[in-house]
Amino acid sequence: MEILLWTLAGLLAVVFATSGTTKLVSSRERLIERTPWVEQFPHPSVRGIGALEVLGAIGLILPAALGIAPWLTAFAAAGLGITMVFAALLHLRREEDDLPAAMPAIVLGILSVFVAWMRFGPYAF
Repeated sequence: MEILLWTLAGLLAVVFATSGTTKLVSSRERLIERTPWVEQFPHPSVRGIGALEVLGAIGLILPAALGIAPWLTAFAAAGLGITMVFAALLHLRREEDDLPAAMPAIVLGILSVFVAWMRFGPYAF
């Protein structure tokens, strides 16, 4: 189970780091082309979401890997799970093809909550 949790945390970290970095470095126009929801939010808010995703990705790996406050890994996973709940609600509210548009956020949220649950519970560091 430990290998599964590390693998999931690694994959989630890559996805969130990539997504967050894109939100941090891309222009507003380019983000709107790729992700239409960006148009409804001020650019500083989108950059803030990107920063939270990057910090969450770092929090999934670094504390446990370094052995410094490894309990932060569970909190990072929980925070990313909460972020994905709001992302899914945003997509559903915007009615972007309903469920298909929200599915990536739902899957990432479920995986994040699973990692958090296991790291808070039976496989805590």
